[in-house]
Amino acid sequence: MSLGWLSFLMEVEYQEEFIRNSRGVQLFTCRWLPSSSSPKALVFLCHGYGMECSEFMKAVGTGLAGAGYAVYGMDYEGHGKSDGRRCYIRKFGNVVADCDRFFKSICVKEDYINKSRFLYGESMGGAVALLLHKRDPTFWDGAVLVAPMCKISEEMKPSPLVVNILTQVEDIIPTWKIVPTKQIVDTAFRDPVKREEIRHNKLIYQDKPRLKTALELLRTSMELEDSLSKVSLPFLVLHGEADTVTDPEVSRALYERASSVDKTITLYAGMWHGLTSGEPDDNVEKVFSDVITWLDHRAHERPGRSPSIRNITCVDASPSPKVKRWPSGATAERRPSGGFCFGWKGRTEPHSAL
Repeated sequence: MSLGWLSFLMEVEYQEEFIRNSRGVQLFTCRWLPSSSSPKALVFLCHGYGMECSEFMKAVGTGLAGAGYAVYGMDYEGHGKSDGRRCYIRKFGNVVADCDRFFKSICVKEDYINKSRFLYGESMGGAVALLLHKRDPTFWDGAVLVAPMCKISEEMKPSPLVVNILTQVEDIIPTWKIVPTKQIVDTAFRDPVKREEIRHNKLIYQDKPRLKTALELLRTSMELEDSLSKVSLPFLVLHGEADTVTDPEVSRALYERASSVDKTITLYAGMWHGLTSGEPDDNVEKVFSDVITWLDHRAHERPGRSPSIRNITCVDASPSPKVKRWPSGATAERRPSGGFCFGWKGRTEPHSAL
């Protein structure tokens, strides 16, 4: 799949670094920066379960940076290029805490301290974004939530009997890959060519979920479903109506129940879970424009604002970050995911105090 639609955007610089979290685990981070101008605002990527930032979310990072945003991503512990047991989430709060620490260490930089900051979360990353907001309700200026994991679809969830059995043994065999579930690649990504490309991305975890991980995801989604009314930041939520991985009805509930004054929902008829990576190419440009427009209307300088950040420490394990430049007019190489593949026939229901 060619990403030639990116060619109209400005030149983008890509960098990679490693940091260590509070538990001493080395985590991979990356960033896409507009080369020729100061960024409009900051966007922080929260990837999905088993996914990673540098390849799977490349089009998202490049597209947003090409539109003038500084984009930062981090592979969670046990994901992508980060250290840790593959896709083992002992405590979901650790993922949120790691993101909070890294993202805020960027926001506190002198050049960025008065920039608006947005969260961008896909699937499980949507849950991470909402929990980051819950952790510090006034810090973030908005969020783009793509098929967020506010509830796991009944088609993907183990039966209550199985959940009960697994809960009884989770502390005995927490890392075992024994949770029965459908193969997520087959159920999430609609386009068959892209589906096979994703299947061959070695950085993506595609084995059965580990016991503790699955139960942490289930508990987190239940917690979020029960606290939708506490969401107060501006948000754009996007969901495919044919999604069988995360439940689009809960995105509707989020839109209806959130206390946010500024909230927008876009639902896409016939579309699956992988909105930015598994849909046909002809869906890309319109929705990419929609996302950028939403951000552009909310990205502005905040003179004199000082973030409430304390005790921020990031240990750099890579003093000379890897740097790449994508010149203006270049076409990005083929990759395992498309960028912003949503739908031409999406339905948008904006809401605001105005």
